[in-house]
Amino acid sequence: MTSETHALELDAADPLAPFREEFHIPLGAEGKPVIYLSGNSLGLMPRTARAAVDEVMEDWERLAVEGHFKGPRPWYTFHDQFREPMARVVGAQPDEVVVMNTLTANLHFLLASFWRPVPGRTRILIEDGAFPSDTYAAESHVAVRGFDPGHTVVRLAPRPGEHLLRTEAVEGFLATEGDSVALVLLPGVQYYSGQLLDMQRITAAAHRAGALAGFDLAHAAGNVPLALHDWDVDFAAWCTYKYLNAGPGAIGAAFVHERHGNDLGRPRMAGWWGNDPGTRFQMHLNRHFVPRSGAEGWAVSNPPVVAMAPLLASLEQFDRVTMPELRKKSIALTGFLESQIREAAGEGITILTPADPAERGCQLSLLVHERSRQVFDQLTAAGIIADYRPPDVIRMAPTPMYNSFHEMWRVGRVLGEVLG
Repeated sequence: MTSETHALELDAADPLAPFREEFHIPLGAEGKPVIYLSGNSLGLMPRTARAAVDEVMEDWERLAVEGHFKGPRPWYTFHDQFREPMARVVGAQPDEVVVMNTLTANLHFLLASFWRPVPGRTRILIEDGAFPSDTYAAESHVAVRGFDPGHTVVRLAPRPGEHLLRTEAVEGFLATEGDSVALVLLPGVQYYSGQLLDMQRITAAAHRAGALAGFDLAHAAGNVPLALHDWDVDFAAWCTYKYLNAGPGAIGAAFVHERHGNDLGRPRMAGWWGNDPGTRFQMHLNRHFVPRSGAEGWAVSNPPVVAMAPLLASLEQFDRVTMPELRKKSIALTGFLESQIREAAGEGITILTPADPAERGCQLSLLVHERSRQVFDQLTAAGIIADYRPPDVIRMAPTPMYNSFHEMWRVGRVLGEVLG
């Protein structure tokens, strides 16, 4: 089942295979397309992204300031185009989603609203191996507001000798210490290991403890099916430059559950784009901020239209395929790569990512026991673009929209040669 013939058969039967032709795939040293396994860091460029940006530039050239209200996609309502397709990606209602800012900026805005410490209940629960920016955001946020990060931010680590944070450990901590926790802030998919956390169970455990639950979905949005509304998640933030393929440093997004979005009295950091669009340009008459309902009540600035344009191209693709369809191929593709790696590497590599497909996205994190950097460099020289995390982990993300089964077979062959 790991043969080249089987890989080609899987590609021939793959209904998503035509999507591959819709992306620009970089060429390697020999002028052949590389095997791109770094979509967990930056997704490939959709071929229609350039036209989306060009349209905005042409409107700017042709209309100047009148482009806010004229042209095929007026800039004043430009952000409205993202509401429904993005809601479908994350399993939300359209008014629960807003495209704005960047991920960590959105985390700070959301922390200002949802971390509401009271005597005896002040702590934020994060994971010990959180993506550094999340740790920086949590610790700096509590410090700015006059609290001691060392006491207020609790870092929950895996059990000794393990690489993954068990859901039972989160539930257990909240059952015993939850009366001191104001907020749980965890990833949807852990960036280092590729572990898919059980967000529904964690949210329920947080709520039982009297805390709120928020998630960083940087490695989950566009990767795994999400149901933020139905799971009762309080808030979430994510970027769009990984599995959503919107370009380097692309616009971020946020989710706010409707029960909070309709609470216009909830404190927040305010800006003119979060108020009633009907009165937004009555600037000198609006002396006091009154938020609009929904997640867009957290917006603060007019949208960066040029930067948002590539996301139009990406979400148009996501509107032609469902997340369950992507997930089906993702499970098969990641499993096929796993089989290739185990056959090629033997005991030379330990896969940190959970073996259960239900507990991972389209990423495998390989702990290389010897010569890890040399192995990575040799893979790169062979045209396999993965991601290296010192001191000894190589991350590979077989992305269902543009990776093929035959590519995974080739990775196994090259890896076997490199490891000898």
